[in-house]
Amino acid sequence: MRPTRRLLLVGEGNFSFSASLCDASDHETHITATCYESEERVSRQALAKNNIQHLRGKGVEVCFCVDCTKLKDYFLPAKRNFDCIYFNFPHCGRKAGVTKNRELLVKFFCSCADVLTEKGEVHVALCKGQGGTPADQPMREWHNSWQVVAMAAGAGFILSDVHPFNSEDVHGYKCTGYRSQDKSFSVEGALNHIFTRSLPFPHPRPVICQTELEGKWVSFQVPEIFVDKMNRGFLGTNSDHPVRTINEKLIAQLSQTFPLQRVDHSLSLLHQGHLSAVSQSNAFWIIPNTEQNSSSEPPGKGTARSVLFPGLHFCRDIDQYDRMKAQEGDQLSERYRLRSSHLVYVQDVVRRLSFLPGTLHVLTGPVFRKCLISPHTLPVFHETLFICAVDKGTEGSCIQMLMDNIKNTVSSLLPPLSCFTLNSTVQEAKSSKTIELNDSVMPEPQLDKTQYFICVKTDTSDSKANGSCIGDISAAPWGTVNSELSIVFASVNLDLLAMQICGISDWRMLWTLDERFLNQFIGGELGPFKSFSLHPPSYVHDVSFWVPEWEQFDEIAFHTIARCVSQETVMSIQLLDSFQHPQTGQTSLCYRLTFQSCDKALTRQQVAEMQMQFRKKIQQCLHITLR
Repeated sequence: MRPTRRLLLVGEGNFSFSASLCDASDHETHITATCYESEERVSRQALAKNNIQHLRGKGVEVCFCVDCTKLKDYFLPAKRNFDCIYFNFPHCGRKAGVTKNRELLVKFFCSCADVLTEKGEVHVALCKGQGGTPADQPMREWHNSWQVVAMAAGAGFILSDVHPFNSEDVHGYKCTGYRSQDKSFSVEGALNHIFTRSLPFPHPRPVICQTELEGKWVSFQVPEIFVDKMNRGFLGTNSDHPVRTINEKLIAQLSQTFPLQRVDHSLSLLHQGHLSAVSQSNAFWIIPNTEQNSSSEPPGKGTARSVLFPGLHFCRDIDQYDRMKAQEGDQLSERYRLRSSHLVYVQDVVRRLSFLPGTLHVLTGPVFRKCLISPHTLPVFHETLFICAVDKGTEGSCIQMLMDNIKNTVSSLLPPLSCFTLNSTVQEAKSSKTIELNDSVMPEPQLDKTQYFICVKTDTSDSKANGSCIGDISAAPWGTVNSELSIVFASVNLDLLAMQICGISDWRMLWTLDERFLNQFIGGELGPFKSFSLHPPSYVHDVSFWVPEWEQFDEIAFHTIARCVSQETVMSIQLLDSFQHPQTGQTSLCYRLTFQSCDKALTRQQVAEMQMQFRKKIQQCLHITLR
């Protein structure tokens, strides 16, 4: 028994479950037991008649002729506040097939939404295989099941728990009603599905963000896919988010070995120049408004506002940026992008008077990159960058100390059966690159330098992979400090590390607005995460199109549009077929998109609308011809 106060049971037959639940409840729990049939008909069964008398003697409200698909019609508004609704082994009766029973479930869940409290639960017990989830063993084919999770999604419910329905644990319970008769049926392997309300999908509005740029405050429009990810405060002092907890533990460990200084000045969200670690096609190009707010004074408390300033632009790619620049003239004299790594701040940190060789300087915050869609590929994540200037020739010992401290911290937080590895690669001559930072150039690791990739592998990791790469450590000469010093960097992707430590399978869950996520990490606890949305339904749509001959197809832009239009519900994109016309030479591509939400109820109708919008957007933005 969960600590609920108002319980509603629908579709009762002989009321044996109601009687058992009543006997197990305390006197503060109010139970309402209902039946679809009339009292006269039900009372013909001796067991049912005795249970009804027992319930009424205990003060239970027993109602008849109650249609579970129209519950609000039977309860006054003041009484539409049930904490838990039970429906055991629903069935339309007789030989009704899966289609009819799915319809029953859809109407039932919609009816529950009218009389359930905000944090209430709906319990649905189904016979073996009916639910259509992986919890059923063996699992039925999807088309032959009742698709209970998808049916619940239509009313805004998600499956939050599922466990065996053991009739032996319900004292006095007798399941009857086989084909609408007073006959028992098998409940071996039956499951109890527990549903809760999902947060609705938001309706994103344009958000204008203000950031400091070259000593002045400027405004820019936030790309739509990041509207709900700006100013979330994950790293704030009062935050219990696992990203902050892990970051603080890393810093605390490293402070025992190095003098440590946090770079706490406001880090601009925009930067100029080119960072070789992130290709231009992976950058979010921005044209800030330098006229609306070019004051050197910081803005008020709200650094992001849902207002649209005239003259603000978000560019799909560098080519569009250049076209707009040519149209606007000198007003768009510089290129800006959302920061893709904290490496862009290294020069600024080194030039500061407070920069001390031998001291570990720490920069932390979100960074943004365009990328292909996958559960472990993050378009936004929290990066911590450790910077230390050391004497030339001592880089190896500094790297070793960084590795040891990071390894000790991560190993202490990882679950059992996990392993921590450091894979090293030596840069080849042909891959030597530079990182441009404003007006200076920082060489990447020289040919004789080694770059270490920090990897974590758990028992659930893909056996063919080397685990998740959560960061890297490398060294590079830095002539602007002085000729005798080198800079050692250690970059850590806190989001990927949190996923490995807490057993979070999908990066999107880190950004959920549902309080049930953070409630599992109160006080900085880093236990294993238990998902509150189990076995979410997935929906598949294909799209095929001709690629224009004069333009190379931008697959990253294709994925980015899918993210934006679907509100991050596209979980995978797979290229099914590529075909070149023998006469025209045109190329045709066919992709399969799989939609699935990790924290919200997603319906087939919503996905169909997203797919239609996606088709329009790729036609407009990528100049493809739909087939």
